[in-house]
Amino acid sequence: MSSDIHEQLKLLVVDDELDNLELLYRTFRRNYRVYRASSGQEALDCLAQHGEMAIIISDQRMPKMKGTEFLSHTVYDYPDSIRIVLTGYTDVEDLVDAINSGQVFRYITKPWKPQELKQIIDQAANTYRVIKQRTHTLSQSLKKESFYNSITTTIRRSLDYANTLQTVVDALGQAFDADYAILYPVDSATPGGVPQPVTYSKTGASVSDLVKIGVPSQELVLDKFPHGDTPLTRLAAGFTYRGTLLATIALYQGEGKWDSTTINLFKSIAEQVVLAISQAKLHHHIQRQTEQMRTELEVARQIQHKLLHQVWPDIPGIKIQAKCQAARAVGGDFYEIFIHPQGDIWLAVGDVSGKGVPAALFMASAISLLRRELATSHPPSPEIVMANLNQALNTDLVNNEHMITLVLARYTPTNKQLVYANAGHIYPVVWSQKSIVQGNISPPQPKYLREGINVPLGILPKWSVEAGQLTLSEGDALLLTSDGITEALVTIDGQQAMLHQTGLWQLLLEQTTGLVLENLLARLNLEDEEQHDDQTILSLEVAF
Repeated sequence: MSSDIHEQLKLLVVDDELDNLELLYRTFRRNYRVYRASSGQEALDCLAQHGEMAIIISDQRMPKMKGTEFLSHTVYDYPDSIRIVLTGYTDVEDLVDAINSGQVFRYITKPWKPQELKQIIDQAANTYRVIKQRTHTLSQSLKKESFYNSITTTIRRSLDYANTLQTVVDALGQAFDADYAILYPVDSATPGGVPQPVTYSKTGASVSDLVKIGVPSQELVLDKFPHGDTPLTRLAAGFTYRGTLLATIALYQGEGKWDSTTINLFKSIAEQVVLAISQAKLHHHIQRQTEQMRTELEVARQIQHKLLHQVWPDIPGIKIQAKCQAARAVGGDFYEIFIHPQGDIWLAVGDVSGKGVPAALFMASAISLLRRELATSHPPSPEIVMANLNQALNTDLVNNEHMITLVLARYTPTNKQLVYANAGHIYPVVWSQKSIVQGNISPPQPKYLREGINVPLGILPKWSVEAGQLTLSEGDALLLTSDGITEALVTIDGQQAMLHQTGLWQLLLEQTTGLVLENLLARLNLEDEEQHDDQTILSLEVAF
């Protein structure tokens, strides 16, 4: 890529190893204005002195301040900057936290190849330019629309498209003392309909014969028009907004008093009319799109509801519960309960990045692929299933900037063995529900399953981990949740704070009559009146 494309872009490289810092500087100094810093604090001072950087590249493992911690300090003041972290495969938790908080654009694993790094930086530069261009365009458009709105207030009595068209034709007919006025809109006032002319008549007489004539040109025309025994003077023009024809109009007058002064006045008012129609047209289109979106969202909600609200058979000695509450009509959270014919019980809870329809579509794809993996006669172990799922979804996830956090567990009732793998998800927890119900003097302690974890699916081309294993006892319970549970707001010492897993455990200790997930969610929602994120929770209990 040629240097003139990036000559104005500033790039900040941060690394405590001076050799790496010098190498990064030499790599990019021809195409970028490169600034260097050997620590997070020095980098913050550099930003304070030189202002926003297009791209920030930071090493993760630095003394005093990690790369992700430094980048978190830049998000508020420099939201448009593209942040990239150089890291090893061992920084899993920091990687997941930074991605979830939206602090970084990409992670680049060490050792990095200069050519690949250049390609990523060029991609980041293009992204930065697009963001800046869109921000500038939007800002200018908003300023212009604000000005136009102020001068068209009198004519825009309603945002309703049909009412606006009628208001326009009535206002023009009266303002220019026309006997008749006919407005020919380009868009119909009714969904799927054919645009119908809107008319004005001073005396209330029919204008059907004039309607059929139409407007000869989009350009302003002032001419004589034969009409019965008395010729009419016709003033006709098209209303065009930003190169798009919105409507045409024809005004008719019997006395023929219109002249050059009339034309100039019409031109000055035409801009107001154009703005009125364009705003009403936009509002009309938004209404139609909103209604269509509501219909589509309802269909998507029903599909997702059927997809998630599974029915599974009763299993002797095992109790399974699952609940999923989307924050919107559809969401990206999901769970899966699969009872294999050989007797194994597969449990999964996942969370697709983002919300709404895009997240729901990826969720559906993930469930479909997961079920395909589990439906084989001899499904592989959880970590292999996760690796296969990552390979199947990796291309689509990266291209669409989505990823999936997922925990997958296989429980074998015959030997009570639990095997599990985790892709950047909330740690599952195991405890003795028997001890809680029986009211033992010493309350049980939770065991958080921290083994078998790697980054979310869709980040790395290849995903692998060594699965965790645990043998459950009679009366034990296993709980899988999404971050919508642990990040729900609760009142602690009179102030609202996130529940976290410690708070969730305190709620579980209150389940003294038996674990009921519906009651647990109800208890949680008493504290958090507004649900900000999808909430998914799944449990398995071994009878006692």
